[in-house]
Amino acid sequence: MQVTEAERAVYYPQDRRFRIWIRPKVLLLLAVLALVPLIFAWLQGAFWGLPYIMSNSASAPATASGPHGFPIWIRCCHFFNLFLTFMLIRSGLSILMDHPRLYFNDGCTPGTEWIRFTPLKVPTDRIWTAKDDNRYISPLFGLPGYCHTVGVARCWHFINVYGFVLTGVFFVSGLLTSDQWQRLVPTSWAVFVQAWNTFVTYANFHLPPEPDGFYGYNALQQLAYFATIFIMAPVSILTGLAMSPALVNRFPAYTRIFGGRQGARSIHFLMLIGFIVFVVVHVTLVALTGFARNMNHIVLGVDDARPTGMVLGFIGIALVVLSWVAAHYISWHFPRGLQHAEKALMQPVKMVTLDRFIPQEHYTREQISPHFWPNGRMPEREDWKRLAADGFKDYKLKIGGLVENPAELSLEDLRALGEQETITMHHCIQGWSGIAQWRGIPMRRMIAHVKPNAGAQAIAFYSFGPALFGGTYYETQDLYNAMKPECLLALEMNGKPLPPVYGAPLRLRVENQLGYKMIKWIERIEFIASEKLVGEGEGGSNEDEEYFDLLPNI
Repeated sequence: MQVTEAERAVYYPQDRRFRIWIRPKVLLLLAVLALVPLIFAWLQGAFWGLPYIMSNSASAPATASGPHGFPIWIRCCHFFNLFLTFMLIRSGLSILMDHPRLYFNDGCTPGTEWIRFTPLKVPTDRIWTAKDDNRYISPLFGLPGYCHTVGVARCWHFINVYGFVLTGVFFVSGLLTSDQWQRLVPTSWAVFVQAWNTFVTYANFHLPPEPDGFYGYNALQQLAYFATIFIMAPVSILTGLAMSPALVNRFPAYTRIFGGRQGARSIHFLMLIGFIVFVVVHVTLVALTGFARNMNHIVLGVDDARPTGMVLGFIGIALVVLSWVAAHYISWHFPRGLQHAEKALMQPVKMVTLDRFIPQEHYTREQISPHFWPNGRMPEREDWKRLAADGFKDYKLKIGGLVENPAELSLEDLRALGEQETITMHHCIQGWSGIAQWRGIPMRRMIAHVKPNAGAQAIAFYSFGPALFGGTYYETQDLYNAMKPECLLALEMNGKPLPPVYGAPLRLRVENQLGYKMIKWIERIEFIASEKLVGEGEGGSNEDEEYFDLLPNI
């Protein structure tokens, strides 16, 4: 793909420093959680010796009494989980770097994050947008990597989520319809005692008596596999859904389970770390406890020490690594095809689920965020500057296209259509959120005023502001979402006229979608037959240039 100078400046910023900062209290808590079990294990080993670990009769080949072996469906699921988990981790890291801060509050006020992946503190002497705050990540770790490639990263993330969920459903269905569940699901509280005894042995730098994994696991293995499959994977999926603006604004109680939208984002990240830790520990122990035999177990489904499984396993790992190279190539040479593939998979599902939800969440004035991240490039046009200097008294919103009554409406004309006030949460595609009060004209009243023709199926909004790589910034909405009760043309924010940095004189609010669809600095509106008729046909400047979703309900 030919990269322009404007794109190069975005993707390859000069400042590529990386730093992890953790709030001292959180770091202390993590240290306590990690060290306390180790200290108790060391004390137990020092004063009472290594504990006795009861043998598992099901794990001995001669006396195997339970399910054993790895049928082909388990072996296939194991490989696909390896492939999909790494794709999700790598794309997830690219998404994280677009807003490299994690919080447990939905206001996302700078300085309240518990961890950040940037050396920069938010400056207070100038406007600092969320786009300014994103960070570079090497494509060795992120997919696609580089800086501000969240659109392509989301394409990969959602495509692979489908495979991850389907593989999980298939695997759990196989467990529950066979006796293989007995290998993973504890059936006695004694497993926790035995798991602790096994941990004490590991913590004191000894290997416990290893069962033959072809027949059964030790107690710590069983709990680790159970937690990964039945706790970590579902929590990852559920917290991912809890970051959906459509879901949050329709079922607010669901998100509160995780401590709010940002709590869900933080837990989602912790699950990512959990998967990484599991893979590292799992691979290490596979290597230490008989690598060739263990590889034969999971690759060939046989219990011997021939090198065949190991060789085929290395080939499988090489294919996984090659898939990262292929994904990187696709990201930069065929991004539009990738965007269309993700749209084909996700949009039909969203249209019959998330897009059907009517936003119903309402916040109080006390919940309004003390800081609301600004975003986007301020208008540079002289006509906007002249209007702003006079408080937009001479501003007129031009409305045309496929309508019976084209109009040019001043701010007072718009107010005369009837105003509405809401206090809602803004969800940015980059990851941050913020609660604010908005007052403006419901889109459905403006639509009734201009009377669109039968052929009008979408609305194009054009901004005074520029797109990321130049040209006029625009966005579209379909009529279905524009008619929803909380879709507003906002003139006020937090009880005051809309500030220039947040979109004056007029901006859109669509509470079931991500923030980039809520175009700022609106100059004119045009009713059209399809979003395919404007720009590059993808539905907006971000969709055209950065491969964002047309329908961003999540």
